[in-house]
Amino acid sequence: MNNMINNELRDKIRALSAKSTGILDAFDVVVLQNAVDELQKQSLDPKIWENPQSAGKINAELSAKQELLKTVQNLRTQIQDINEFAKIIETSGEEAELAHTVGDVEKTLSDLEIGSLMKDEFDELDAVLQIRTGAGGVDAQDFSEMLLRMYMRYGERKGYKVELLEYQKGDEAGIRSAAIKISGDYAFGRLKFEAGTHRLVRISPFNAQGKRQTSFTAVEVIPVVLQADEVQIDDKDLRIDVFRSSGPGGQSVNTTDSAVRITHLPTGIVVSMQNEKSQLQNKIAALSILKSKLLLMKKDAEAEQKRKFAGDVKATWSDQMRSYVMQPYQMVKDLRTGYTVNNVQNVLDGDIDQFLDAEIRLRDNE
Repeated sequence: MNNMINNELRDKIRALSAKSTGILDAFDVVVLQNAVDELQKQSLDPKIWENPQSAGKINAELSAKQELLKTVQNLRTQIQDINEFAKIIETSGEEAELAHTVGDVEKTLSDLEIGSLMKDEFDELDAVLQIRTGAGGVDAQDFSEMLLRMYMRYGERKGYKVELLEYQKGDEAGIRSAAIKISGDYAFGRLKFEAGTHRLVRISPFNAQGKRQTSFTAVEVIPVVLQADEVQIDDKDLRIDVFRSSGPGGQSVNTTDSAVRITHLPTGIVVSMQNEKSQLQNKIAALSILKSKLLLMKKDAEAEQKRKFAGDVKATWSDQMRSYVMQPYQMVKDLRTGYTVNNVQNVLDGDIDQFLDAEIRLRDNE
């Protein structure tokens, strides 16, 4: 390589070339192209629309495979170009351009690597995140709303579709509980390890004496299972309550008692829904999520397996997975991976990809 390339950039290019070999070898272009061709053939079959749900699934899978194929092909070309360009650099300006390209390729390659690790049964599905306030009074309710905003901002950053399904405002501030649906490629695979208890330490804005307060919020993550027909629910096992919806800021979502809360009596599972316009629509949506939860319990009867997917969380000291410390110092630390950052506000603004990546890599190595 030309001496105009500094040692740090030279090392990055070498490391990138070595890393790309192992990752890209896992994605056979011929196999991907054959999969795209087969899905395109299925999507053009007129009979596919006899089952709209199946048609939607095929088209979504086709789109994902096409994007993956394009990414792999582009990466192979970019890495070849980087190595060729590195041999002919003559000016520092060109070196800056090369460094920028290397950074972009590193990010894309990292995303591809994470995608290759998400192979569990439900990873490709959309996700529902349920947020429940734990110990800490008004501060905990405020923290729950901070986490709700964090996940909504994360979804927006990723280009996912984000829907607010349920929102129960707090007594003085924040929320008591909320649920959002995040739709997009591998939404559940990326977010499933967010299940657990989140802990906030800060000077309480609700305490006149300015004391430090510790608060807890529980997060549950559920995959939106498209085919949950194998789960049979007896009507006598359900208690269905209706109530008036309330939106963020106290605004009414609907002036009638359209919100629905379904309790599955044998298991104690509770699902609330208020996003839809009618009571019937909310009931259908709530039953769908309830079936997804019951399907997980059916497939994973052991308690530890249930924790893996949904998070057997109580929002207390003993069940923490991440700490957000704002006083006496700034730090967000994942207690499972040890991954730590010092910019709390960035995390609360939805910058959580590095936490998710660290957890996915940790589970792959177990």
